[in-house]
Amino acid sequence: MQDQNKPNPVAVIGAGIVGVSTAIWLQRAGVDVILLDRSGPAAGTSFGNAGVLASASVVPVTVPGLIGKAPSMALDKTQPLFLNWSYLPRMLPWLARYLSHCNPEKVQRIAKALGPILNNSLADHQALAEGTGAEKFISPAEYVYVYRNRKHFDSDHFGWQVRRDNGFTWTEYEGQQLRDFDPALSMEQGFAASVHNHGRISDPGRYVKTLAEHFTAKGGHIITADVEDFVQHEGKITGIRAGGETIACSAAVVATGAWSKALMKKLGCSVPLEAERGYHIELYEPSAVPKYPTMIAEGKFVMTPMDGRLRFAGVVEFGGLVAGASKAPIDYLKSYINRVIPGLEWTETREWLGHRPAPTDSVPVIGKVPGLTGAYVGFGHQHVGLTGGAVTGKLLAGLITNQPSDVDMSPYRVDRFA
Repeated sequence: MQDQNKPNPVAVIGAGIVGVSTAIWLQRAGVDVILLDRSGPAAGTSFGNAGVLASASVVPVTVPGLIGKAPSMALDKTQPLFLNWSYLPRMLPWLARYLSHCNPEKVQRIAKALGPILNNSLADHQALAEGTGAEKFISPAEYVYVYRNRKHFDSDHFGWQVRRDNGFTWTEYEGQQLRDFDPALSMEQGFAASVHNHGRISDPGRYVKTLAEHFTAKGGHIITADVEDFVQHEGKITGIRAGGETIACSAAVVATGAWSKALMKKLGCSVPLEAERGYHIELYEPSAVPKYPTMIAEGKFVMTPMDGRLRFAGVVEFGGLVAGASKAPIDYLKSYINRVIPGLEWTETREWLGHRPAPTDSVPVIGKVPGLTGAYVGFGHQHVGLTGGAVTGKLLAGLITNQPSDVDMSPYRVDRFA
């Protein structure tokens, strides 16, 4: 029999890095928590991301000049942008608002908003993982951006100036200096900027699952079910409906990534969110790996040393949540293998497709749902969900437990799209 004086648990919906982080930080604050996910912990993008704690990734995709380049990129299979053309009519309203941010002023505003979520990602994850057994997956690292030559690097001057304006520093390597810094890279790559004070997760899926196992070991409950709706009474969340049952709760957190849009409608909110499809290939037992997580600037993908394998992750495809994997993005990633690491050998290749949650302004949605007590959200991190997931969970737990924070939450507010 439930203790009538004990408050109902907080229901955290979504067991990716944001949801698991929220659940752990709430648990540490003494809150009873249930964690729900349709497929279980780390079943989506938290499994398949690039594994980089990419603090310097404050520059959004929507940089100046993208509008002019995007049509030709989408038509060229040798470019890192892919489009399911039958899906285009459905995403046009979102796309128009998304591309409206391709100007310097809005990019600077986005970078400033992303800073508090990303800047201290290594320390944020170390704090989250402390005492959980997941510490072993985290290591300090630099984040290396590799270019064909200095001229190619200089063509990205705007983005690097944004990083500099936001406090990031780096070391530049050219020619033989780059060969000495990382012998694995091909001669085709002639210049690199290695950004300081980053981190690496050596197995993102196992990392999040280990965190979830710690949550259950400490008394938390995980339910594998699809959340269908919310129960409300007098403007307050009192329960959720999942798997055909009603589960009482004192508050609910929506942290379901690219699937959050439908649940937000149940809460009376319209969020312009699109699923940006991302791919990875993994090469098992590789004969060589880069020194650090490495962004290939020409190809717009990252190659990261993982436990026993090398992961190539990236590419942007728009095609919604339903369609299966496309062949072209995988072929694109494979075409770069020997171009970036000549003579590479491996024993097995595995492929993956996931869905990044992309708001029109490239800024995550974090905070309280206006006009509804006990409703909270944390999603929309686009390419930086792993990086910002630890601190997002801590911020949400702080909001729910009324703990003060130095972070200005206004850029992430739910109603900013109205």
